[in-house]
Amino acid sequence: MHVHVQGAASEAKFWLEPRVELAQNSGMDPRSLRIAKAIVEDNSDVFRDAWNRYFTR
Repeated sequence: MHVHVQGAASEAKFWLEPRVELAQNSGMDPRSLRIAKAIVEDNSDVFRDAWNRYFTR
């Protein structure tokens, strides 16, 4: 289970399970990564629910 976060010219992938963790970074600076991770952590339940609804149809 993961989410992708896109910036203007960058992208990062975060695992949602077993905890939010950076999986891949393509050009995102450290500050943007910290902000993105915090947003993913704050909304991880929403992302997990959406993932489960989409992939368990």
